[in-house]
Amino acid sequence: MGNLTANMLRGSLEPGRHHDGDGLFLNVTPTGARSWICRVQKNGRRRDIGLGSAKKVSLAQARQRAAEVRSQVEAGIDPVLQRKKAEGIPTFREAAAAVYAENKKSWKNKKHRGQWLTSLQTYAFPKIGDVAVSDIESSHVRDVLIAIWLEKNETARRVRQRIGMVIDWAIAKNYRAHPLPMNAINKSLPKVRNRQDHLAALHYSKLAAFVGKLRERESVGRLAFEFQILTAARSGEVRGALWSEIDLTERTWTIPAERMKADVEHIVPLSDAALDVLKRARVHKQDGNDLVFPGTRHGKPMSDMTLTKICRDAEVDAVPHGFRSSFRDWVSEETDFDRDVAEMALAHTIANPVEAAYRRGKLLQKRRKLMNLWAEYCALART
Repeated sequence: MGNLTANMLRGSLEPGRHHDGDGLFLNVTPTGARSWICRVQKNGRRRDIGLGSAKKVSLAQARQRAAEVRSQVEAGIDPVLQRKKAEGIPTFREAAAAVYAENKKSWKNKKHRGQWLTSLQTYAFPKIGDVAVSDIESSHVRDVLIAIWLEKNETARRVRQRIGMVIDWAIAKNYRAHPLPMNAINKSLPKVRNRQDHLAALHYSKLAAFVGKLRERESVGRLAFEFQILTAARSGEVRGALWSEIDLTERTWTIPAERMKADVEHIVPLSDAALDVLKRARVHKQDGNDLVFPGTRHGKPMSDMTLTKICRDAEVDAVPHGFRSSFRDWVSEETDFDRDVAEMALAHTIANPVEAAYRRGKLLQKRRKLMNLWAEYCALART
């Protein structure tokens, strides 16, 4: 016989948990709402499992449900997972779609957004797409990865991370009880020789000649490339640059946090050469479009392939992003500027949290001198 009675439930009860016995509690909130909770313990792990509202579940029903829950736990069955199974657990394909829908707006990188679901569609869905997310085992994941682990290792690593993200979501949604043993999966895969691939960069001594080729004829893409070199910015930051971000009086370009990789506002000092590029870019300004370097589609930035094609047409063994490395090497090997100034110019994140907490200055004046010297080196500081 339990501690609670039907008559007691019809009366008023103090807020808090009222124990009936065998782990069954009636929870009363300060607002008077009542619900049933069953407390169970297995292998030293204690859990509180909801059994429903006291308005819909009677005392007798709550006792019956609590007994079923205790029996399931003793048998090694997860009651919450069983309930979810009865409600209908999504397949891996459905779970991945839900994860993508919930997260895609927070992913700033358009390429990442595009590839996230596509990589799973290509490599994971054919093997595990129709498997219930609760039934995904380490063997399933290994079968997905082993097919591309050696030939497409970087892709395989991304697929592994994305599968793990879907599984974590499923656990949080109570669609499965346990995570995948990723450490065991990793150890079961063949070893891949570590190779650090660096983005192809042009040696800084060849920059003047490259810029000369850029200036052989004028286009929005060539102007954007020249501006990228002069500012040592990322191509995405340049392609998305707005006239409203440019302050000609202060000779600065302020990139808002939402367009920066580190989510921190970045101020770029503009040299005479950079301002000259902006002057020439004004000719290409479109009505109703604030982009400094507009793409061919009205109101849209230019494609990242525009700059890549310029490199190919110039027959240089480099990629647009590699010109940041050219700048960094030049600072280290040809100037006496501190490392901090160079790193700040590149808007790099400070890895050491203690150092980051104390180094809050923008070093703007030092960076202005540096960027002026860089423009002069590239033989661009002329009108």
